[in-house]
Amino acid sequence: MSYCLNPACHNPHNLDGIDTCRSCGKKLSPLRNRYQIIRPLGGGGFGRTFLAEDRDKLNELCVVKQLVPQLQGTNAQKKAHQLFQQEARRLQQLGEHPQIPTLFAYFEEDDYLYLVQQLVVGRTLREELDLQGAFSEQKIWEILTDILPILQFTHDRHVIHRDLKPDNIMRKGSDGRLVLIDFGVSKQFSESAIATSGTTIGSFGYASSEQMNEGAAYPASDLYSLGVTCFHLLTNNSPSHLWTEYGYSWVKQWQQHLNVQISPELTAILDKLLQKDIGLRYQSVEQVWQDLRALPVTVVLPTMQVPFNEFVANPNSQKRDKSIQRGGSTTIIPANKWQRRSLLIGGCAAVLVLGFVGYQRWQGQAPTFMGHGGEVNTIAITADGKSIVSGSDDKTVKVWDLNSRTLQHTLKGHQDWVYSVAISPDSQTIVSGSKDNTIRLWNLATGKQLHTLTGHSSYVNSVAISPDSTTIASGSYDKTVKVWHLKTRQVDTLQGHSREVLAVAISPNGKKVVSGSVDRTIKIWDLATLKVQHTLTGHTGDVNAIAISGNNQELASVSDDKTIKLWNLNTGREIRTLTGHMADINAIEFSPDNQHVVTGSDDRTVKIWDLSTGEDIYTFKGHLGAVFAVAYSPDGRTVVSASADKTIRTWQVPN
Repeated sequence: MSYCLNPACHNPHNLDGIDTCRSCGKKLSPLRNRYQIIRPLGGGGFGRTFLAEDRDKLNELCVVKQLVPQLQGTNAQKKAHQLFQQEARRLQQLGEHPQIPTLFAYFEEDDYLYLVQQLVVGRTLREELDLQGAFSEQKIWEILTDILPILQFTHDRHVIHRDLKPDNIMRKGSDGRLVLIDFGVSKQFSESAIATSGTTIGSFGYASSEQMNEGAAYPASDLYSLGVTCFHLLTNNSPSHLWTEYGYSWVKQWQQHLNVQISPELTAILDKLLQKDIGLRYQSVEQVWQDLRALPVTVVLPTMQVPFNEFVANPNSQKRDKSIQRGGSTTIIPANKWQRRSLLIGGCAAVLVLGFVGYQRWQGQAPTFMGHGGEVNTIAITADGKSIVSGSDDKTVKVWDLNSRTLQHTLKGHQDWVYSVAISPDSQTIVSGSKDNTIRLWNLATGKQLHTLTGHSSYVNSVAISPDSTTIASGSYDKTVKVWHLKTRQVDTLQGHSREVLAVAISPNGKKVVSGSVDRTIKIWDLATLKVQHTLTGHTGDVNAIAISGNNQELASVSDDKTIKLWNLNTGREIRTLTGHMADINAIEFSPDNQHVVTGSDDRTVKIWDLSTGEDIYTFKGHLGAVFAVAYSPDGRTVVSASADKTIRTWQVPN
């Protein structure tokens, strides 16, 4: 379809290949012979917005804004023209910040002004509010800690947004990061301009009193709007309605509109953001950060954007001097262990002093990958440490760049949930197992499907690939383990389990296959003879996952009985049982140095265990659902986890 850009056209939709609009006769050639309009995205005020294709960028999607003043008269048109140009200048000035749409072009054609910018795929916070209802306190912390760095960036470049509200904040579908949009009413500020009144612009209920009454805009004005935005999301009460009924007096009693109790810490932050008197309000983003950094460590801050990895160190472990309480547990260390660390928080230099609880060494942010439409059941990391592969209930396999946190490929082909993925040691091939009873092989670099393996009569719950990439092992609800020889296309079926097989692994030397089952046993098979060498018993619940150490000496298993068991891979002897999780344990993996294991549980936590002591030395919190999968990066510095909350999180491992 082609879309006519004539604002007066009554039927702008046209079939492809038509040169002129069949309704109004306007020429339908792409803007600048480059931007092909596809359909309208909406608009109002003085502009219309369209989805378009950029022919110079292999038809990459973009957004085109067209200036169409709705108000008649010279002054109204002049003001609209000025604001439209201003938005282009601001976007150009702000450059290519990853959380601000990039300006691609600004031009005039056929007596209309056009602005072309980056397409942001996601939902506005207003849409999230309409779909999900009032936000939790945890989500409000996430909003604050994700938006504040963007405001710091814009204010550092002397730009005030002046229209901060849920409609102008989008959450990207690719990574969950927030994006600040619509700089059409933003204002340049300087020392000389600060005291000068300007035109009153902003949204009723969200704009500060100095902005609405005097036309003056300051960094504190944006911070007021941020406070109102958080209030709206937290309570689902319209600030516009409150402003219409009570004026600015409502902010003095904003707490009476709360539907749930919130922490004193969040109350204090919002109270200072919502001060009508600008002199009593936060004056800068840095002042807000100062209060955030001064929060008691008992406050649960979000791991997604706050520049701390949320982990709790076991107070009884030998590594407690490197811990900090983040969440509900407390780590106590002697008073003489006071430490000082220089941190970079949201782009602001800061110093954090933690006297009574020690310190957490700065490790960078703990990003969250968002994009799956269902629970994320499985993850794997490539041997080169560059990519994450995940599988989900949404029937897809996704490939992510671990460093840039961008989605590289979405692999479609499975007809049902994807339960398991594995990656060949050469980082070239992905193997996936699904509820559709099949195993599929994919080219990791291109995302192209290579082969489909059929033979299981029920769900394929687990897959593994041999060190030489020639053999695949799979475990199924049909109670069997199958060994697929890719070169000869021979398939061997290993029978012995009396219930569904939930886990399989191939030893790093390629000599053994290990399987775990709902029958509560683990079997070690000789890959050459396909005979059972050992049957391990001891778990009192389903065996959900198994892992083999890189030195081919130890086997680890986890179960619905909430325990981790370590076994001698060669003798089958049980070495140790580890306890600490509060619910079923779903995933386990050895660290590259074989000194630790990482586990994920229905209790929503990820734990790292010291195998020499048997202690859980670190606990990572932040997932909102059961943790189904965990993986170590090849250098051992990063743990990745996948959850029923549809997200993938990365955690920096403390030294």
